[in-house]
Amino acid sequence: MAATSPHQPVLRDAVLTALAVKTDGAYLDATFGRGGHAAAILERLGEQGRLVLVDRDPEAIAVARSRFGEDERVEIVRADFSELARIARASGPERGFDGVLLDLGVSSPQLDDAARGFSFRQSGPLDMRMDPDQGESAADWLARADEREIADVLYQYGDERHSRRIARAIVAARAEAAIDTTTRLAEIIAAAMPRREPDQHPATRSFQAIRIHINDELGALDEALAALPDILAPAGRAAIISFHSLEDRRVKRFLRAAAGRTPAIERDSRGRALPVAEGPAPSLRAVGRPLTATDEEVAANPRARSARLRVMERLP
Repeated sequence: MAATSPHQPVLRDAVLTALAVKTDGAYLDATFGRGGHAAAILERLGEQGRLVLVDRDPEAIAVARSRFGEDERVEIVRADFSELARIARASGPERGFDGVLLDLGVSSPQLDDAARGFSFRQSGPLDMRMDPDQGESAADWLARADEREIADVLYQYGDERHSRRIARAIVAARAEAAIDTTTRLAEIIAAAMPRREPDQHPATRSFQAIRIHINDELGALDEALAALPDILAPAGRAAIISFHSLEDRRVKRFLRAAAGRTPAIERDSRGRALPVAEGPAPSLRAVGRPLTATDEEVAANPRARSARLRVMERLP
């Protein structure tokens, strides 16, 4: 969901090729954002085609209704993509979807809107919720979480080497005044860092980690991935765009398991071979190698630099 405008969806052409859009096919865009990918898919659909648009952000849903609400081929659903199984039962064809798109992470409109609290570069309320009507804000979480919990989140979801130092600084700072703005949190993190890395704001990893935790992004991804074999039609494809290694590793691990690729030999702590139980029959296969943005696309949209597209296809 990292397009800089509705006209610049990341890896647009690669996604269209990956999904092999058919004029009469049924497709699910599970992360609508601002509709760049959706518009491209609709351009290839005929009158008999169908497209289900999903997002949990009410602002994204408002854009979807404004842009595509009158299109009879389109159904719009406000939901988290962790609910793909339920969405498919309610809105999908009985045979399954011919294509599913997951464009992970935070969208550019969310980042660019200071009021949403995602960016450390602009002053705004420290919220970070993709659905502002659900769950607790980042400010509320930081006000109640203990030092160890904060440090664990920063380390696990941000790979922040100075997580303990930052967590200690946050707990000390909140004792003096509430941490309720993005700039205050960013300043606390910057002051706690022993050194700065070139070309990266000191709060980058911490803001990513807190956002992932607040929105349970990895848990939602696991739920969505688990649903794919059941909601895809035979030979249907899923295209998944990730923006950091935590997401991509999960997608890669899921695909290996769904493709039935398990170790030929497992060993115990002494190196002795153990019997390997036969796993479930393969349900998906990888299509090609992971794709990244071209130099031209990165030049036009710097946020595409870290994008990685993996494609999988349901086996008969």
